[in-house]
Amino acid sequence: MLAYGNGRSYGDSCLVDGGTILDTADLDRIISFDAFSGLIVAEAGVLLSAVIAHALPKGWFVPVTPGTRFVTLGGAVANDVHGKNHHALGTFGSHVAWLDLQRSDGSTLRCSADENPALFAATIGGMGLTGLIRRIALRMVAVKGPFMAQDVIPFSGLDAFFELAAGSDASHAYTVAWIDSLARGARLGRGVFFRANHSDAAGEMTPDRPLPFLPFTPPFALINRLTLTGFNAAYRFAHRQRVDAAAVPFQPFFYPLDRVSGWNRAYGPMGLRQHQSVVPMAAAREAVADLLKATHGAGEASFLTVLKLFGDRPSPGMMSFPMAGATLTLDFPYHGARTDALLAELDRITVAAGGRVNPYKDARMSPSVFEASFPHWRDFASYTDPAFSSNFWRRVTNS
Repeated sequence: MLAYGNGRSYGDSCLVDGGTILDTADLDRIISFDAFSGLIVAEAGVLLSAVIAHALPKGWFVPVTPGTRFVTLGGAVANDVHGKNHHALGTFGSHVAWLDLQRSDGSTLRCSADENPALFAATIGGMGLTGLIRRIALRMVAVKGPFMAQDVIPFSGLDAFFELAAGSDASHAYTVAWIDSLARGARLGRGVFFRANHSDAAGEMTPDRPLPFLPFTPPFALINRLTLTGFNAAYRFAHRQRVDAAAVPFQPFFYPLDRVSGWNRAYGPMGLRQHQSVVPMAAAREAVADLLKATHGAGEASFLTVLKLFGDRPSPGMMSFPMAGATLTLDFPYHGARTDALLAELDRITVAAGGRVNPYKDARMSPSVFEASFPHWRDFASYTDPAFSSNFWRRVTNS
């Protein structure tokens, strides 16, 4: 069996063929919220969007958020998600005060840094394999209102990115860069750098209604080199000038894709494959360049290419993906064997640089790549629930 949240993982870590899916949609209650300390207690099926809607009007925001707010609290813990502020606040699991975990033997255990600490560490980032997370106590962060003070800075290449990122991480809580994946030569890695802090400006939280995109899946991928060339040129033109400290609502800053309903259909009937890697800083400049060049050599086009630096704050989770270094995310329409070959090459570059491949955005990682990314996985395996498994776990452990 396996617990299932809201199905926003890109891989097969939330699927178990031939098993029983435990749908957590009905675990949807916010139990309590302390508006003085910012501690919220909620069931595991509550969406981040519901937590934000409940807490933000009272001056609190989620401490860490991925690129969509339509993930459950249980999923955020099980994947120990990261966000644009990893350098400042680490992973989601760093802010979990405690959780209640139900095991297949019927027992329910309170887990924290002080109570059942080893199982707590295994559950954070444990991809749901240690049992059913039922409740979570999360420490929120205090904010003035729903706005961000955002800087937008176009940059010319990878050297400029690393210089910008190193300087910005000290002054801004949130940093991330969009990369023009088609740029080559001296322009390799050019893009637009975004950095922000929570604004001191007060205001009302405005509703964010998704824009309609595609009501159906087209018979072929709409994302290709031709369409991507046009999109990248338009995106660079729209962000051609530097903008400092612009007040923007939190929704477009954190969740741009949430605003476009059905965006994934643009990848066509075969869907997409995402590759996210992290490589240590000592090898980052060369490895990121090699990863981008590999996509050029394969003739593939990455639509949403994101580059960021992770900080050195360790996660409390045994199997957490982030580590100090640079993380690159690439999205590809799936074209069968040629895409698989490119992903294998991206794996090779990542492992050779001493890095990791993200397991919860994966559907094809080999056991050897998993071993290289998480060499201590057998220690984690001793804490898994014997009745819980997933397609991902079976594949990478040959079990």
